Amino acid sequence: MPPTPVPAIDFGIGEADRLQIVDGLKHLLADTYTLYLKTHNFHWNVTGPMFQTLHQLFMEFYTEQWTAVDLIAERIRAMGVPAPGTYEEFAKLTTIKPSPGLPKAREMIIELIEGQETVARTARQMFDVAADANDQPTCDLLTQRMQIHEKNAWMLRSLLEE
Repeated sequence: MPPTPVPAIDFGIGEADRLQIVDGLKHLLADTYTLYLKTHNFHWNVTGPMFQTLHQLFMEFYTEQWTAVDLIAERIRAMGVPAPGTYEEFAKLTTIKPSPGLPKAREMIIELIEGQETVARTARQMFDVAADANDQPTCDLLTQRMQIHEKNAWMLRSLLEE
């Protein structure tokens, strides 16, 4: 007797909408993972008078981003598609620019502000697609990501103000 076939995904979102949402989630995953790597690198390599503050803050950020990567990838899997998981795939999907060399602390902060805001924009760009498809779980995930990254950008920007 042949095995019972795996049932098709049918939780109320059409396949075309589901695949469009997954495409956006893949970009969000790539941006989040790339920002995670950049933040962790800066955590390891920051120097200067603000070392302790930045070292600790960057650790808080990359730890949260590491958790977010898993949540985003699991949402992609729940939508029935394999999550990207290689540097090559992420490099093709991300919009976060790599760091040329190892920047000084102030430039690290500026790059991380740009990275945080990039991830927030990536989440915001796909929100209407998820909302129009009545995909509340993805909308909830996107809302949380926007809130966290906007707050992180504000916290980093505050470090540069006189």
